[in-house]
Amino acid sequence: MDIQQVKQRFGIIGNNQLLNRALDIAIQVAPTDISVLITGESGTGKETMPQIVHQLSARKHGSYIAVNCGAIPEGTIDSELFGHEKGAFTGAHESRKGYFEVANGGTIFLDEVAELPLQTQVRLLRVLETGEFIRVGSSKVIKTDVRIIAATNVKIDDAIQKGKFREDLFYRLSSVPIYLPPLRERREDIELLFRKFAVDYAEKYRMPAIRLSDEAKKLLVNYRWPGNIRQLKNITEQLSVIEEGREITADVLQQYLPDIGRSNLPALINKEEKNTDYTEREILYKVLFEMRQDVSDLKTIVLELMQNRSSDGIESSSNPAALKRLYNEDAETESSAHSTSIIHSKASPDYNITRRDDPGHIDHHEEVEESLSLEDTERELIQKALKKHNNRRKQAAKELGISERTLYRKIKEYDLK
Repeated sequence: MDIQQVKQRFGIIGNNQLLNRALDIAIQVAPTDISVLITGESGTGKETMPQIVHQLSARKHGSYIAVNCGAIPEGTIDSELFGHEKGAFTGAHESRKGYFEVANGGTIFLDEVAELPLQTQVRLLRVLETGEFIRVGSSKVIKTDVRIIAATNVKIDDAIQKGKFREDLFYRLSSVPIYLPPLRERREDIELLFRKFAVDYAEKYRMPAIRLSDEAKKLLVNYRWPGNIRQLKNITEQLSVIEEGREITADVLQQYLPDIGRSNLPALINKEEKNTDYTEREILYKVLFEMRQDVSDLKTIVLELMQNRSSDGIESSSNPAALKRLYNEDAETESSAHSTSIIHSKASPDYNITRRDDPGHIDHHEEVEESLSLEDTERELIQKALKKHNNRRKQAAKELGISERTLYRKIKEYDLK
């Protein structure tokens, strides 16, 4: 049977090269018993390929069972696939055959196979390798002759790296891979599919078939179709039922296409979004933004320290919270939150200060350029605190709002005597 005959028999529409390649592989592999893995996005028609393989194989007279692995609860999927014995678990009032036992001599289609739990994956791997399985709650080995065809819409490589899918099972399932292209990669088939669906719904609802204007055709072809054939079919049905006019314009069609104006350019990540699955580049951006914020905070602290120099010879060390931010202390650092620490010292020689209570006071001052070095400011504050407390480090550290360990490290770093 050639590709055109298969398309007519199974109602497949399109002449895309990738689609024809997938059908050709299915036809070639059908007479064998090789396992097949079908990949492609959701809505691309993956459920049709297993039927083609089964109907063109020697197992066509045997059972064909399609199992949606993502729709079966994790606690019961082993029982569904491999069966169970009476009393194996609560509610198991009698023995039950699983799909692998029922489909003996036929084909099982495991849709969304990447959703299988790891324990079930181990059981499935044994069936693929030896054709044997054990019912839940039993120790008797049962033989089965079943061909397995699997499908998934996720990237198996990513699932393997995250430890959600066994690599050895992937290699056993993908003896022959078949890739179904998304609709945006078969743009030449979009209008054909639309016309086919329009005719089908016209017959179903007994009304004239809808048709597209030239501008609507361009819009239809250029749309991304994230839902692929399933989305195109649904929108065709909506237009057939809801719209009174039988000619669909671009303005009318646009109302049925969600996110038509959405840009495909890279988007900024919302920093409040608690999603930990970032790419390496997004993590780097996040780190750079945080570093920028830290630098800005340091500049603010230094400015506060400079502005807190008193004109009467008393110099403030700012507040302990600011100093703790400056030294990036751990939770062990404790500061006095009830009072603001003030370091008494002589007036800095960099300032020309005239006391306002001096009878000969003249209201002017001389501005002297001051060093904005963060290290100089730290060294000066530490020196004055040590001098005030006669080199008693514990009291000096408390005055500065930092731990004694950090103070000792800073004394050693700045070589203070």
